[in-house]
Amino acid sequence: MERYWNQEIECMSREDMKKLQDERLVAQVKHVYDNVKYYRDLMDEKGVKPEDIKGIDDLCKLPFLSKADLREAYPYGLLAKPLSECVRIHSTSGTTGKRVVAFYTQNDVDMWEDCVARAITAAGGTNEDVCQVAYGYGLFTGGAGLHGGSHKVGCLTLPMSSGNTERQIGFMQDLGATILCCTPSYAAYIGETVQEMGLTPDDLKLKAGIFGAEPWTEEMRRSIEKSLGIKAYDIYGLTESSGPGVAFECCEQSGMHINEDNFYPEIINPDTGEVLPEGEVGELVFTSLTKEAFPLLRYRTRDLCVLSRKKCSCGRTLIKMAKPMGRSDDMMIIRGVNVFPSQIETVLIEQGYSPNYLIEVDRKNNTDTLDISVEMNPDQFSDKVKDMQEQEKSLAIAMKTMLGINPKVHLVSPKSIARSEGKAVRVIDRRKLIDNPAKK
Repeated sequence: MERYWNQEIECMSREDMKKLQDERLVAQVKHVYDNVKYYRDLMDEKGVKPEDIKGIDDLCKLPFLSKADLREAYPYGLLAKPLSECVRIHSTSGTTGKRVVAFYTQNDVDMWEDCVARAITAAGGTNEDVCQVAYGYGLFTGGAGLHGGSHKVGCLTLPMSSGNTERQIGFMQDLGATILCCTPSYAAYIGETVQEMGLTPDDLKLKAGIFGAEPWTEEMRRSIEKSLGIKAYDIYGLTESSGPGVAFECCEQSGMHINEDNFYPEIINPDTGEVLPEGEVGELVFTSLTKEAFPLLRYRTRDLCVLSRKKCSCGRTLIKMAKPMGRSDDMMIIRGVNVFPSQIETVLIEQGYSPNYLIEVDRKNNTDTLDISVEMNPDQFSDKVKDMQEQEKSLAIAMKTMLGINPKVHLVSPKSIARSEGKAVRVIDRRKLIDNPAKK
């Protein structure tokens, strides 16, 4: 029998949900217009006033926000509540520019944790479970989000953070952890380490994993499920909107239910900004309907996916988003071809290789180069040069079939690519390219 954290919301009729969204959007637009000069100026520039927004159907009248806006307004330019009412911040890594800082009132924290509690419950979590949180803590939202949601559900929470993998596994055994929460790349690493320690999934009590914060494929899901003996669930979020829990997978695992009572989704053409109909691939845009301190309206996530209202066997009526197939700003254009890291990962796992790889893109003599270093499993390693060359050639052919371009494939020895305890670094692009204005 399917369990719900908040059945009234999760199974709400379409008509009632739209009414709730309409009411919350009208109030939110007024709140933002009255309290955020940066966004008020954008609205004024577009000739839109709060009274023009009667409900969700008018959302298209509002201007977009992008990460460039958040950086320009850093740190307090988008704050909608006095600092005296804010109780926490979280922040992005800032690896590609100035950090983005998001603020939270206590109501914001409560809402966020409630959304994560829905995700944990959908994965089978109850107050009888032991939830091991191996996401990073601190400014990163992963640890805090799953920690708070776990508390809400009433799980015994192990606030492990990431790293010290053998100790992680020791606690899993000693305390009987039943739910693991971390990035998928770290879950894969834990699975590897379990095997290296001479253990099997039967030596653990894990039943489920809740993994997010980075892209991962269905092939990687199956690999993790096998190595840890669990059912692996996807969770989606972004610091700008609160963190993990914006959307989550149910038992059907055919997409993630969006907590649309708090986060209203749109799909747009990333080049024109045109809103696309249900079922079309485009860029995901979110409007925070209930966030108080840092309420973003029409925030462009850069994630490319599809929305669907197809009836779900779990009974939830919340709209679903497909697993993002890449990001409009992570997509690499190599020799005129669109390439996503997820495509490369799919080929590797289908060919029996580990999901540990590194993509290096460069430009030599005005021509793009694509080098893919792939870590072998111990049983794939050979000390015969000819055997290795044949394996590389075979994998390169499979890559060309998927990508449409010829990469150089380099098979490297086991454990030679650095493991990630947080978000995995998969791509190094050394080209000196002019920024695409559409990405700003």
